[in-house]
Amino acid sequence: MDTVQDWQTHQISNQFDELQNYNLFSTDQVLQEILQRYGSQDHHTLTEFAQIIGSTEYYQYADLANRHTPELQSFDARGRRKDLVEFHPAWHKWMAINRQYSSHAYPFSHSHSTSKWVDWAARFFLAGQVECGNLCPNSMTLGSIPLIQNEPELWAKIGEKLLSNEYDERDLPIAQKKSIWLGMGMTEKQGGSDVRANETFAVPVAESGRGKAYLLTGHKWFFSAPMCDAHLVVAKTEQDGLACFFVPRWLEDGIKNNIQVQRLKEKVGNRSNSSSEVEFKNAWGIMIGEAGRGIPTIIEMANYTRLTCSVGSSAMLRQALTQCLAYTRQRKAFGKHLAEQPLMQAVLTDLALETEAAMQLSFHLAHCYEQDDALSLAWKRIMTPAAKFWVCKRTVELTGEMMEVFGGNGYVDTGIMARIFKEAPVNTIWEGSGNVMCLDVLRAIQRDRESIEVLFQSFAKVASQDVILHNELQALLKLFSGLQAHELQFMARSLVSRLVILAQAILLKQYAPDYVSEAFIQTRYSEFHGRVVGMVDAKVVDVKRLLARAWAD
Repeated sequence: MDTVQDWQTHQISNQFDELQNYNLFSTDQVLQEILQRYGSQDHHTLTEFAQIIGSTEYYQYADLANRHTPELQSFDARGRRKDLVEFHPAWHKWMAINRQYSSHAYPFSHSHSTSKWVDWAARFFLAGQVECGNLCPNSMTLGSIPLIQNEPELWAKIGEKLLSNEYDERDLPIAQKKSIWLGMGMTEKQGGSDVRANETFAVPVAESGRGKAYLLTGHKWFFSAPMCDAHLVVAKTEQDGLACFFVPRWLEDGIKNNIQVQRLKEKVGNRSNSSSEVEFKNAWGIMIGEAGRGIPTIIEMANYTRLTCSVGSSAMLRQALTQCLAYTRQRKAFGKHLAEQPLMQAVLTDLALETEAAMQLSFHLAHCYEQDDALSLAWKRIMTPAAKFWVCKRTVELTGEMMEVFGGNGYVDTGIMARIFKEAPVNTIWEGSGNVMCLDVLRAIQRDRESIEVLFQSFAKVASQDVILHNELQALLKLFSGLQAHELQFMARSLVSRLVILAQAILLKQYAPDYVSEAFIQTRYSEFHGRVVGMVDAKVVDVKRLLARAWAD
């Protein structure tokens, strides 16, 4: 007679969990080279930060925060309106660790540092590899700081609380808190990216103009994130057109401001973070920036948050690539490890090239935010929306490819690969869709023609060393100077894509080892590039060195 021991039908072998409990910084050769190049002295702190967030504990916090999503409590037990969003404790763990290491404000709290933006990008990049949702309030707070600094009276009240590294999750008036978060409210359902179509209306309490109090009435279709202590909101005025307003969650007298959260959005990804619809019913706010300059004011904030999109998407690529490399070096199929199979090597090599190119671009762009020379300004004006368009778009496609490396295990929601895949599209949409980014690139060039000339002149110094890059630069020069406005707009996606790939190739040619830059150039300017991942020629890539460089396990 058979016994229970005879029925061993569920024996687990050749199965491996996603990578956890490793140092995200010390295993990243490319990131270390980038920081050294830009003069960072932050190696010790970043190693410490990376060890904490790479621990099994923080991977579990990330999982919990995304499985136990925010809940809206509209009323208290007696029917009083409270509009409170409750989070799982794991969310607060991530908010606290990012606050502790100044992911929300590093360039402004360390303004003396010559590598402050690169050091910030490293923090944002490391954290974004494990939990992306909490980076939304970090990003918006970062982008809001330079706007608030332009308002001396307001900055005197809240500046220290914005810069503070102490996390304070309490829902209280700003004056009673140790630190605060700022969010954003632009999008309305009838306009979307067309902010000029906004209908939210602001009426002065007494005097009108900058620094004066207004009452706002209207609706915001996306309001991120509603538990922030204040939001920067675009509304129209009767006399001065659109303006930007600082709208706190609580008034100074301890009464909750008249902002009613209608519901939380059920999003594809970004599940740990709360996004909402709200109504303003004579909500109190202060005009910041010049009257009638609401869009330019809020776009200044958006320029920073668009940079965070590029860095954040690069982080997703990096994490997914690392997971793929760790998995394929353990998993066996057809008698060999997956990482030893030639076709899998082609896929992994292509992914490694794309990931490094995204990192080089995003970190160089962050470096340009530290400078005020003509070339750095050209990078900021043109390449910020261009990088946001390309890196975020590529992340959507490539994270799907990376998820496939895990087979069915990658497609289930119990692992990080599926979460990254569902997270990726948020950065293509938030802070302006792909089309808006391409149009912003064209606008930047049209408003300041010298900026594209300065940019291309810098490219030419490197492109002259390579026939492929030289020819591509000449072709782009001809297109940007020869096409009519409507033709430029029709071809904008093609032009911006080519511009970014050229910029990536230039940076790799300048700063990466020859075997990296040559592989990138030969594959990216192949007729097959972009059709699917892994269409590379083994003759032009050094597989062994590229994959060893990608992750030092």
